[in-house]
Amino acid sequence: MGTGAITEYMDVAQLALYVFWLFFFGLVLYLHREGKREGWPLQMSSGDLRHGMGGMPKPKTYRLAHGQGERVKPGPEPAQYEVNATPIYNASGAPMHPNGDPMVDGVGAAAWATRPDRPDLTVDGRPRIVPLRVDTDHGVNSGDPDPRGKAVYGCDGQQAATVVDLWVDRAEPHFRYAELDAGGRRILLPMTLANVAADGSINVQSIRSDQFAQVPGLSNPDQVTLQEEDRITAFYGGGHLYALPSRSEPMIWV
Repeated sequence: MGTGAITEYMDVAQLALYVFWLFFFGLVLYLHREGKREGWPLQMSSGDLRHGMGGMPKPKTYRLAHGQGERVKPGPEPAQYEVNATPIYNASGAPMHPNGDPMVDGVGAAAWATRPDRPDLTVDGRPRIVPLRVDTDHGVNSGDPDPRGKAVYGCDGQQAATVVDLWVDRAEPHFRYAELDAGGRRILLPMTLANVAADGSINVQSIRSDQFAQVPGLSNPDQVTLQEEDRITAFYGGGHLYALPSRSEPMIWV
């Protein structure tokens, strides 16, 4: 037998290769199981639960930052809101047709996730996204247009609201939302969906001017919860498909 041989048919290099294959297979299986801590088991349209290859990982308890409790994954999931839509045919994954106003009901492009009803926090435990009237250390750059006090227009070209304040992200210093006065009601507008003109006025292409009255509101005028953020952004985002009837119709190119 030559150097490194264990038997006439196996040597150290061959054994190391087999050990690596076993280790790699176990690693892939472990990562596959760990990747199912959230979103699994998968619930089909029929109500059946699918656990996927390799089964589910053992429950693990995670302690949340700033004493906000614990969460077990996989574990009990928050109750989901009822989807006000009907499958267009009887099969798992079939497209859903809204029964009412999809932007209000949270259907399709306007769907939102059930998130904790508390504000996101900075590393030192303060609310992360707040209006400038709360965090006076931030402000609008002197070279940029200041939309405060300026008009907000919907995709129909009509004025819908007036900007009264800006909400800053303390962790990543930039503006996340514009606070609007829409007929005496305070709502938020994501800055990612706001087109700020040179004079400070804002054009919003996602929703009509009359739909600003339906934007989900805030439970606290000086902070926004994770749940509220998801519902607000879902409403505006859903408008790209549902705000106008023509947006949800097929496009025919001639």
